[in-house]
Amino acid sequence: MILDSLDNAALYHALGARIAAGLRWLIDLDPDLPVGRYPIEGDLVHASVQSYETAPGAEKRYEAHRNHIDIQCIVSGRERILVAPTPSLTVSEPYREEKDVTFYADPSASTSLLLGPRDFAILFPGDAHKPGCMAGGRDAVRKVVVKVRL
Repeated sequence: MILDSLDNAALYHALGARIAAGLRWLIDLDPDLPVGRYPIEGDLVHASVQSYETAPGAEKRYEAHRNHIDIQCIVSGRERILVAPTPSLTVSEPYREEKDVTFYADPSASTSLLLGPRDFAILFPGDAHKPGCMAGGRDAVRKVVVKVRL
Protein backbone atom coordinates (compact mmCIF):
# COMPACT_ATOMS: atom_id res chain seq x y z
CA MET A 1 0.00 0.00 0.00
CA ILE A 2 1.18 3.48 -0.88
CA LEU A 3 -0.40 6.79 0.13
CA ASP A 4 0.77 10.03 -1.47
CA SER A 5 -0.27 13.13 -3.43
CA LEU A 6 -0.43 13.46 -7.20
CA ASP A 7 2.27 16.11 -6.77
CA ASN A 8 4.65 13.17 -6.17
CA ALA A 9 3.18 10.73 -8.71
CA ALA A 10 6.35 10.58 -10.83
CA LEU A 11 8.13 8.90 -7.93
CA TYR A 12 5.99 5.79 -8.52
CA HIS A 13 6.47 5.44 -12.30
CA ALA A 14 9.24 2.93 -11.52
CA LEU A 15 6.55 0.50 -10.27
CA GLY A 16 5.77 -0.29 -13.89
CA ALA A 17 4.54 1.13 -17.17
CA ARG A 18 0.87 0.43 -16.41
CA ILE A 19 0.96 2.14 -13.02
CA ALA A 20 2.80 5.06 -14.64
CA ALA A 21 0.09 5.29 -17.33
CA GLY A 22 -2.64 5.35 -14.67
CA LEU A 23 -0.88 8.03 -12.65
CA ARG A 24 -0.27 10.20 -15.74
CA TRP A 25 -3.97 9.88 -16.63
CA LEU A 26 -4.92 11.03 -13.12
CA ILE A 27 -2.61 14.05 -13.33
CA ASP A 28 -4.24 15.11 -16.62
CA LEU A 29 -7.79 14.34 -15.41
CA ASP A 30 -10.53 16.85 -16.17
CA PRO A 31 -12.25 17.14 -12.74
CA ASP A 32 -15.62 17.55 -14.49
CA LEU A 33 -15.34 14.26 -16.39
CA PRO A 34 -18.71 12.48 -16.08
CA VAL A 35 -19.14 9.40 -13.90
CA GLY A 36 -18.29 6.30 -15.93
CA ARG A 37 -15.60 3.93 -17.13
CA TYR A 38 -12.69 5.15 -19.26
CA PRO A 39 -10.05 3.05 -21.04
CA ILE A 40 -6.45 4.13 -20.51
CA GLU A 41 -4.67 1.13 -22.07
CA GLY A 42 -7.64 -0.97 -23.15
CA ASP A 43 -8.57 -3.60 -20.56
CA LEU A 44 -5.08 -3.53 -19.05
CA VAL A 45 -5.56 -0.12 -17.42
CA HIS A 46 -8.91 1.59 -17.08
CA ALA A 47 -10.48 4.22 -14.84
CA SER A 48 -13.82 4.43 -13.10
CA VAL A 49 -15.01 7.93 -12.19
CA GLN A 50 -17.33 7.72 -9.18
CA SER A 51 -19.46 10.08 -7.13
CA TYR A 52 -20.97 9.10 -3.76
CA GLU A 53 -21.36 10.03 -0.11
CA THR A 54 -19.10 8.46 2.50
CA ALA A 55 -20.70 6.28 5.17
CA PRO A 56 -19.78 4.81 8.56
CA GLY A 57 -17.15 2.09 8.29
CA ALA A 58 -19.62 -0.44 9.71
CA GLU A 59 -21.65 -0.06 6.50
CA LYS A 60 -18.69 -0.87 4.24
CA ARG A 61 -16.82 -4.12 3.46
CA TYR A 62 -13.18 -5.08 3.07
CA GLU A 63 -12.33 -6.22 -0.44
CA ALA A 64 -9.21 -7.39 -2.24
CA HIS A 65 -8.36 -8.26 -5.83
CA ARG A 66 -6.16 -10.98 -7.28
CA ASN A 67 -5.61 -9.69 -10.79
CA HIS A 68 -5.62 -5.90 -10.38
CA ILE A 69 -3.88 -3.13 -8.50
CA ASP A 70 -6.15 -0.24 -7.50
CA ILE A 71 -5.04 3.36 -7.68
CA GLN A 72 -7.74 5.23 -5.77
CA CYS A 73 -7.58 9.01 -6.13
CA ILE A 74 -9.82 11.67 -4.60
CA VAL A 75 -10.91 14.48 -6.91
CA SER A 76 -13.05 16.29 -4.33
CA GLY A 77 -14.24 15.59 -0.80
CA ARG A 78 -12.54 13.47 1.80
CA GLU A 79 -12.69 9.81 2.76
CA ARG A 80 -11.02 7.23 4.93
CA ILE A 81 -9.86 3.90 3.51
CA LEU A 82 -9.18 1.13 6.01
CA VAL A 83 -6.47 -1.36 4.99
CA ALA A 84 -5.42 -4.75 6.39
CA PRO A 85 -3.22 -7.56 5.01
CA THR A 86 -5.28 -10.35 3.46
CA PRO A 87 -3.44 -13.23 5.24
CA SER A 88 -4.74 -11.91 8.57
CA LEU A 89 -8.39 -11.81 7.46
CA THR A 90 -11.32 -14.20 7.35
CA VAL A 91 -13.13 -14.52 4.01
CA SER A 92 -16.78 -13.50 4.26
CA GLU A 93 -17.58 -13.93 0.56
CA PRO A 94 -15.41 -16.17 -1.64
CA TYR A 95 -13.52 -14.93 -4.67
CA ARG A 96 -15.66 -13.97 -7.66
CA GLU A 97 -13.53 -14.24 -10.79
CA GLU A 98 -15.88 -12.16 -12.97
CA LYS A 99 -15.51 -9.20 -10.59
CA ASP A 100 -11.97 -10.05 -9.40
CA VAL A 101 -12.99 -9.55 -5.77
CA THR A 102 -12.99 -11.36 -2.44
CA PHE A 103 -14.78 -9.85 0.56
CA TYR A 104 -13.52 -10.18 4.13
CA ALA A 105 -14.85 -9.85 7.66
CA ASP A 106 -13.62 -6.88 9.70
CA PRO A 107 -10.27 -7.55 11.38
CA SER A 108 -9.45 -6.65 14.97
CA ALA A 109 -6.97 -4.01 13.73
CA SER A 110 -6.36 -2.09 10.52
CA THR A 111 -4.55 0.92 9.13
CA SER A 112 -6.57 4.05 8.40
CA LEU A 113 -5.69 6.18 5.38
CA LEU A 114 -7.14 9.68 5.13
CA LEU A 115 -7.45 10.95 1.56
CA GLY A 116 -8.38 14.43 0.39
CA PRO A 117 -8.26 16.10 -3.03
CA ARG A 118 -5.30 14.95 -5.18
CA ASP A 119 -4.35 12.21 -2.71
CA PHE A 120 -4.05 8.67 -4.02
CA ALA A 121 -3.59 5.21 -2.57
CA ILE A 122 -2.04 2.33 -4.50
CA LEU A 123 -3.52 -0.91 -3.19
CA PHE A 124 -1.90 -4.19 -4.16
CA PRO A 125 -3.55 -7.67 -4.13
CA GLY A 126 -2.41 -8.32 -0.54
CA ASP A 127 -4.02 -5.08 0.66
CA ALA A 128 -7.62 -5.68 1.65
CA HIS A 129 -9.29 -2.29 1.67
CA LYS A 130 -12.53 -0.75 2.87
CA PRO A 131 -13.03 2.49 0.90
CA GLY A 132 -15.73 5.13 1.20
CA CYS A 133 -15.59 5.44 4.98
CA MET A 134 -16.45 8.70 6.70
CA ALA A 135 -13.60 10.92 7.81
CA GLY A 136 -15.34 12.67 10.69
CA GLY A 137 -18.72 12.97 8.97
CA ARG A 138 -20.56 12.20 5.77
CA ASP A 139 -18.89 13.83 2.80
CA ALA A 140 -19.71 14.04 -0.90
CA VAL A 141 -16.79 12.44 -2.71
CA ARG A 142 -15.76 12.44 -6.31
CA LYS A 143 -13.15 9.76 -6.86
CA VAL A 144 -11.37 7.86 -9.60
CA VAL A 145 -10.36 4.23 -9.25
CA VAL A 146 -7.76 3.18 -11.81
CA LYS A 147 -7.60 -0.60 -12.27
CA VAL A 148 -4.18 -1.88 -13.34
CA ARG A 149 -4.15 -5.46 -14.61
CA LEU A 150 -1.28 -7.61 -13.33
